[in-house]
Amino acid sequence: MAELTDDAVDAALERGRLAQSTEPRAASAHYDRASGHVVLALTNGCTFAFPPHLVQGLAGADEATIAGIEILGAGYGLRWDRLDIDISVPGLVAGIFGTRSYLASHAGRSTSLAKAAAARSNGAKGGRPRKSA
Repeated sequence: MAELTDDAVDAALERGRLAQSTEPRAASAHYDRASGHVVLALTNGCTFAFPPHLVQGLAGADEATIAGIEILGAGYGLRWDRLDIDISVPGLVAGIFGTRSYLASHAGRSTSLAKAAAARSNGAKGGRPRKSA
């Protein structure tokens, strides 16, 4: 194991200061019933809003439960205590609304008549072409 030096500690503290000044963090959070969105005021002056149904675990929650948002730590996380849900603010801003398996199971689920017709048409042609070597 590498020895921890004063230079390494100083570098880590500087990275922490930089992250604190650049990474999105919540200064405040509330549920806006009129728009149906959770609204975050970020420490950098920006505002970020999202529909709660996108977040893993919030889809079926009632408005009163969604309104019970708590900000964790220095604004890096949000918590819904009644639902036992924690989510990262930087992750939300980056469009990550749940775990990898949750996102994989909910991505690409858009179905339409045109999509179904295209799939049938491509299937009639022999399906997806083989990859060339």
